[in-house]
Amino acid sequence: MTDLTDARYPFTAVVGMDDLRLALLLNAVSPQVGGVLVRGEKGTAKSTMVRALAGLLPAIGVVAGCRFACDPAAPDPQCPDGPHVVSSVSERPTSLVELPVGVSEDRIVGSLDLERALAEGVKAYEPGLLAAAHRGVLYIDEVNLLHDHLVDLLLDAAAMGRSYVEREGVSVRHAARFLLVGTMNPEEGELRPQLLDRFGLTVEIAATREPEQRAEVVRRRLAYDADPDGFAARWREDERALAQRIVTARELLPQVLLGDAALRQITAVCAAFEVDGLRADIVMARTAVALAAWAGRTQVLAEDVRVAAQLALPHRRRRNPFDAPGLDEEKLDETLQQFAGEDPETDPEGDPDGDGPDGPDNGGGGGGGQDAPNGPELESSAPESPAEAPADQPQQPAAGAPAPREAAPVAADQPYRTRLFKVPGTGQGVQGRRSRAETDGGHTIRAARPSGALQRLHLAATLQAAAPHQLARGRSGRALVLRRDDFRQQVREGREGNLVLFVVDASGSMAARQRMSAVKGAVLSLLMDAYQRRDKIGMISFRGGSAELLLPPTSSVEAGAARLELLPTGGRTPLAAGLLRAHETLRVERLRDPLRRPLVVLVTDGRATGARSALDDARRAAGLLASSGAASVVVDCESGPVRLGLAGELARHLQAPAVRLDDLRADTMTALVQTMTMQKKAA
Repeated sequence: MTDLTDARYPFTAVVGMDDLRLALLLNAVSPQVGGVLVRGEKGTAKSTMVRALAGLLPAIGVVAGCRFACDPAAPDPQCPDGPHVVSSVSERPTSLVELPVGVSEDRIVGSLDLERALAEGVKAYEPGLLAAAHRGVLYIDEVNLLHDHLVDLLLDAAAMGRSYVEREGVSVRHAARFLLVGTMNPEEGELRPQLLDRFGLTVEIAATREPEQRAEVVRRRLAYDADPDGFAARWREDERALAQRIVTARELLPQVLLGDAALRQITAVCAAFEVDGLRADIVMARTAVALAAWAGRTQVLAEDVRVAAQLALPHRRRRNPFDAPGLDEEKLDETLQQFAGEDPETDPEGDPDGDGPDGPDNGGGGGGGQDAPNGPELESSAPESPAEAPADQPQQPAAGAPAPREAAPVAADQPYRTRLFKVPGTGQGVQGRRSRAETDGGHTIRAARPSGALQRLHLAATLQAAAPHQLARGRSGRALVLRRDDFRQQVREGREGNLVLFVVDASGSMAARQRMSAVKGAVLSLLMDAYQRRDKIGMISFRGGSAELLLPPTSSVEAGAARLELLPTGGRTPLAAGLLRAHETLRVERLRDPLRRPLVVLVTDGRATGARSALDDARRAAGLLASSGAASVVVDCESGPVRLGLAGELARHLQAPAVRLDDLRADTMTALVQTMTMQKKAA
């Protein structure tokens, strides 16, 4: 058993968080469940619970001297420290490895000393964090802020139970089985659905709004800070009992029977919620079995299936990047009832009325009823006069008033696949899928001297650099004499994510309902494109007398979609104010993230009102933004038989291409946009 005399915050002392507590314990009982993704706001005891769980897990026996924590009962035949002849065994607590946000790939999988490998012929391998986490807990705080290729690497290792290092013909493999726990704040950006699906369970948590519970949380925390040892001692017996229950459930797990009736319920639920693939079915089955073992039963019941669905399916229900994870509880109950009691031998307590007339009564019209309110809203046309204005627009102009009426927010048209816009040149930002950049991935374009530790050796360039000096270095026989200055590493070109700053004209000239729906649909499509290309996004709206930063640069496109949905329209067109606000926003963001290059997407009809000099002011502001080096694109929203071409003229001052709103769809083009303008190439 793990030593419970340390002064860590006790797992059993955490107030509330029942779903998270259960999800963590189920993974402790059966690591094959696949880990837990914890979504929630900061300050909700996520890290505290994970660290406390590691202290509850039983101690493990390891082969003495093995850096990879090989199990003495079944040593890893591919262990780099092997082959093992088990002569002595040591026991140590279950490890907890915390992965920092700025971790590199070499730190995760381990590093191979390429200089020693080439110069001395020694295969010197230093284990990484995956080796340290073997047979323990791997905790990734802010997992959504990790680079995608690192998340892929971690989830692949978690799924296969093995880590692979392949470098210049040298291959190292070792076991890496661990309990994976990731936490994230959705406001800081989402994981891709493909990555979400790789986590076994997910839990949404938030701080309680009950004053008495909040008071108890504060009371316990203050008591712990004042006397950690004394506080831990008060919970020691509860901790021991919970640790013993984990051991008992692990021993019972192989005896749990998943009957045909429960299995049919699992597959029926996954089919009813239209989850992709079969991973959800497998995870639900493993979770239901773990639930039965945790409850001390050897048979999976319908209640186990229901809880398993609540933990395993919400994050797999995302159909597009703007869908919030969730589960329709009523639909879940209907599906479970419909498929209950079909196997009396394995589910004797099944409801005999489960597939009776009560099932179909509620099942047919749920989806249609939810879709109905949105249909007419998207198809309605702009009112021809104030008398025909819809009732949801409360501000009505006085008779004869010249000022434009401020319209209520309108719904966006459905998103679509948009044209691809890129920042010209080659950047050095974080990996993404938009513009050219020198990154860790991609194809090799040249060789360079390493600025720090040698990574991604460029063998041909290294040999070419060393060859002219071999006689002077006294080369003997066939040995190649290499020195540090000879080594060259690969410089690779891939794609980077950019900062896409939307500057949206919400003035009266854009306020017609039918037109604004199309504009919002276009911006929503560009937001989805930014999500898929791993960009940060920001949003500025200008209307009336000023411009407003609706959304500071963030990785959360969901926040951008929410701001867009509530965007009001009406009033004058302070176009210059919008461009100046964009210039200032980018100036501040360059100080925070200098390597992330910006792309300004200006959505407007080009009209500027508010003063006689409004158009000239807008042109000067456009020139200032262009001189800062920011790449831009103008989405021309002007419509009607008579067009002034103001948006196109503004695009020339921005040194940017202009694309008409109707031509923004990718399927209307014969080719994708490859560069912004000829003027930007020099920059």
